[in-house]
Amino acid sequence: MPDPHASSPARLVIQQPEDARSFWQPMPANGFVRCLLDGANTASETPFAFGTQTVDPGCHVREHMHDANEEVIFVIAGEGEAHIEGTVHPMRPNACFFFPRDRPHSFHNTGTGPLSFVWCIMPGGLETFFARIGRPRAEGEPPSPFARPENVRQIEAETVFGSLPPKS
Repeated sequence: MPDPHASSPARLVIQQPEDARSFWQPMPANGFVRCLLDGANTASETPFAFGTQTVDPGCHVREHMHDANEEVIFVIAGEGEAHIEGTVHPMRPNACFFFPRDRPHSFHNTGTGPLSFVWCIMPGGLETFFARIGRPRAEGEPPSPFARPENVRQIEAETVFGSLPPKS
């Protein structure tokens, strides 16, 4: 009997929590990311990357945009705010955001505990950015807060970030 999956190059992937590539993140976000799925481990026909990010209390993901990518954010724990085009939107469990290309946004943890969300970016590339600016993570105590690499703008340009429009 022929294999019904033989026509697809994609692979079945099952990730247990300890299996994911994970990286401590620099200031101002601190916290960590888990890169669960991407083209390297799925060989998916539709390019994407999927993972989680946890932002420490009082920290934030700075304003940014993706000029060639679409992004979905789904909040799973904590409290915060999404700043989008001059408007503040609550980030609380089960809130969902879809960002078309070229839409500046930032995320701020305004709660007393970690703010955690799932991210999916299409096509992928965010996992490469996180790996290049972060430090490999294993379970345990986080490192002392550390600065972003000096060449972070170059890393952004080489991955999934566009240039923000000038502030008026």
